[in-house]
Amino acid sequence: MTVTVNERKPAAERIAVRCVDSDMHPTPRAGELTPYIPEPWRSKYFLTRRVGDQIYYDAPDYAHAYAMRLDTFPSDGNFAGSDPDLAFKQLIMEAGADIAILEPAAYPARFPEVNHAMNCALNDWQANHWLDSHNNWHERWRGSVCVAIETPDDAAREIDKWAGHPYMGQVLIKAEPRPPWGDPKYNPIWEAATRNDITVSCHLSRSHHEELPIPPVGFPSYNHDFMVTYSLLAANQVMSMVFDGLFDRFPTLRIVLVEHAFTWILPLMWRMDAIYEARKSWLDIKRKPSEYVKDHIKFTTQPLDYPEDKTELTRAFEWMECEKILLFSSDYPHWTFDDPRWLVKHLPEHAREAVMFRNGIATYHLPETVPALEGQVRVF
Repeated sequence: MTVTVNERKPAAERIAVRCVDSDMHPTPRAGELTPYIPEPWRSKYFLTRRVGDQIYYDAPDYAHAYAMRLDTFPSDGNFAGSDPDLAFKQLIMEAGADIAILEPAAYPARFPEVNHAMNCALNDWQANHWLDSHNNWHERWRGSVCVAIETPDDAAREIDKWAGHPYMGQVLIKAEPRPPWGDPKYNPIWEAATRNDITVSCHLSRSHHEELPIPPVGFPSYNHDFMVTYSLLAANQVMSMVFDGLFDRFPTLRIVLVEHAFTWILPLMWRMDAIYEARKSWLDIKRKPSEYVKDHIKFTTQPLDYPEDKTELTRAFEWMECEKILLFSSDYPHWTFDDPRWLVKHLPEHAREAVMFRNGIATYHLPETVPALEGQVRVF
């Protein structure tokens, strides 16, 4: 029997990038990740735990669809986001994203060295199952160098290992571990990121209960408390980075806060600037806090805080100079998915190109063109 294999090749024609999605979640197929976890942690830690033991998530429709879009589950019975071809069809061809940043879900462990092992596995898995020539033939996926912030020296070596990969677009860390990011403990991570000129992003993650964001009044009780609390966590990391002089120590460092919301940054910048003016002689930082934010930190659009009066959102966008600090994100394949054709309509007209693709190209050092795809929806 003769078998004909049609090799996947990108088109010679290239088109301009007009939509960069900074938050897409790929998931390993059943059993796919296990071989990449280094021993002894594969057998000693992960294979001894039942599936579901670490879930902390009571989002709407969780029991029915695990808080995912129903149509994102592949026909082979695996989880949403596990089929690169289906994700390509839905996010790239039908929704119109031109390049998408892959952000694998965190698989937390209580031991730093185990977290490091899992992150190493996620990097090998991405390279072999999403960023390879078969699954990334269209050149639309960009991976994340996943690192365990709890082990800064190991994380730095992992960054150095993967930063030169042509389709690794950023470093991915967690925000929950203590101390905050301005502490010199994390300098090896920032040094590696700036040495390799690669952006560091942080996506909210659902960890063990004692590692969740803790407000001053104690642990949150419900998912809605928890989701709002993540903005408080991000606000504290911003303050630490600014007031502890992180951007003076690393003037080329780029940070992205993914899925932590963003409307809170406006009053926080006002407050930090006021404190700076009042206590300037006691502070070592060289510029107004809001200037550090606008030059070094980006926020993703999802989740979009959407007031009943849309003009309030428009004013907030303009006051915070959203064209300087926002990146489009869809959160595919979650139930909170924001279609880029819907999101762009809510942005001020003058900021649409910056938020939808220009900031993404600059932040992740992406190409300005990609191979053309016949039949692809275009946002612009």
